[in-house]
Amino acid sequence: MNLKSLLLCADEKIVRVLRRTLGDLDIGVEHCTSAEEALRRLTRERFEAIIVDCAGPGAADVLRAARTAPCNKRAVAVAILDPDIGLRSAFEIGAHFILYKPVSVERAKSSFRAARALMKRERRRNFRVAVRFPVEMSSVDSDAHFKVHTTDVGEGGLAISLPRRSKLRGRWQLMFTLPGSEKRLDVAAEFAWEGTGTQAGLRFQDPSTELVRTLREWLGRNSPEGEKDDPPVRCQLTDLSLGGCYLDIPSPFPVSTRVTLSMRAPGVELRSEGVVRIMHPDKGMGVEFTQTTPEHRALLEKFLNRLTENPEGLPEMLVEPEGLETEIGQHPRTAAGSSESEDPLLDLFRSHAGLGADSFLTELRKQRGVSVAAASASS
Repeated sequence: MNLKSLLLCADEKIVRVLRRTLGDLDIGVEHCTSAEEALRRLTRERFEAIIVDCAGPGAADVLRAARTAPCNKRAVAVAILDPDIGLRSAFEIGAHFILYKPVSVERAKSSFRAARALMKRERRRNFRVAVRFPVEMSSVDSDAHFKVHTTDVGEGGLAISLPRRSKLRGRWQLMFTLPGSEKRLDVAAEFAWEGTGTQAGLRFQDPSTELVRTLREWLGRNSPEGEKDDPPVRCQLTDLSLGGCYLDIPSPFPVSTRVTLSMRAPGVELRSEGVVRIMHPDKGMGVEFTQTTPEHRALLEKFLNRLTENPEGLPEMLVEPEGLETEIGQHPRTAAGSSESEDPLLDLFRSHAGLGADSFLTELRKQRGVSVAAASASS
């Protein structure tokens, strides 16, 4: 099934370029010429991307509405801007990606490759597999305990069929075994929605990396769609600390994207999870690590040491998106052993987020070497 986008744009030249570009990327285009039409469709249909020409009337209303529409609040939002319009204004009204005019096929394809990877991940998160298996659930707030059966399951939660006259609210601890598996899973969840009859939904809370991986693999084996995620994107590491890194990448992911980084240097390799904290279109992005285990810290220190011993050798870096944070700007737990006061790189992400790309990169070069390893010889 193709990804689907909603395009609000009155410029026929831009529409032709985007239809061609998005068609090549297997992204369907539903074109609207007025904000009123776009707003109506946002409330009735699900889209993986909302693309808005900000020069048109009502453009800001459409971007804001996409963030609040129940079926489209996780859609990837792309703002088309004139070159003299600042980035901050577009990000403040909900845009994830910026596409500057004049819109060329090459520039659009570069931006939408990153957007498509994120669109696929978000759709996969929303995808549900209809399946029935038993779940034990215990209330965190009372002594209530149920044994129920699921009606469907996804990466972010599951739906269940409750005993008659039961009301489900608050926080719960779930225990279950996926069909075809022998491993018992344990996860915290909270009440998410109440359906007709006895059906209700539960949203997983802070699932472990292992649980997410187990669910993703199971869903991949049991999904009728058979759609694969885009492959990881190769990028260049320019700066690294125990708290985060800055990556040189022509199509960076937007702020608040959760990502997985695969890093390899002579004799050491690791996978790190993080969240994009700063993004410069066509330039790069800053990622804050979210893992806090001693094992991850030890591997990261070993990786830093390898780069210090061999400053001319460029490490192999791959990045792939895992989805968007629900609340833009929320900060996860800071990586173990680092904090804003101890980590100049993270402090730079937070204190200089409003700078333009060139000014930020100048500040980045200035602070290299202050308890931060510069992993690239370039400056």
